[in-house]
Amino acid sequence: MKHRISNGVLATTIIVVAVLIDQILKLWVKTSFFYGEEVKIAEWFRLVFIENNGMAFGMEFGSKFFLTWFRIIAVVLLIWYLVKIRHRTDLPRGYVVCIAFITAGALGNVIDCIFYGVVFDAPQAPLVAQFFPPGGGYESLFNGRVVDMFYFPLCEWDWPQWMPWLGGQHFKFFEPIFNFADACLSVSVITLILFYSKSLLSSDKKKAETADVESADESQPAESSENE
Repeated sequence: MKHRISNGVLATTIIVVAVLIDQILKLWVKTSFFYGEEVKIAEWFRLVFIENNGMAFGMEFGSKFFLTWFRIIAVVLLIWYLVKIRHRTDLPRGYVVCIAFITAGALGNVIDCIFYGVVFDAPQAPLVAQFFPPGGGYESLFNGRVVDMFYFPLCEWDWPQWMPWLGGQHFKFFEPIFNFADACLSVSVITLILFYSKSLLSSDKKKAETADVESADESQPAESSENE
């Protein structure tokens, strides 16, 4: 019988490797590209160095302080959940992998938000950022910006003039610029919804049943003592 790797080991390995890949890419881009620099790899794939204060794919949502602490709380809850299911053998491996990649994606961007404002400066182009600059970072702790670099302009076109609301406008797919952490998080969430929603529901049901059993066990000694 083959030895089964525990959910805990699997999840920890995925998180460590994914976060390392994400941070290595960000450090390379941050210290090698000036802000806004674009390197064309192919017609449909480019590296573009930008930063954002918002959530995945550069979306803005609430204040910077709120976003940073929202990410931190989300990472803590995800890690807590992975600890809870580390010995569960009834859950599909794909489900655990998705949760681990979601955790890694959130953690990768949390690191940027917490530390990048302190350890990097933000010079004007064509200068590139320095790691631990003599004059200090561009922001305070917890106020760093997230580094993005992947850009996939797969196709683009102009909408016909006769189309309502969209007529004459230029459309580009896919326009958002993102990072490795965003990809881990987004792809895993979609995969989780499409293929493992039943596992998510069954996991919640299992926790409820466990809680009922534990409460029944706690009340049993009290009932037996009353009968005596």
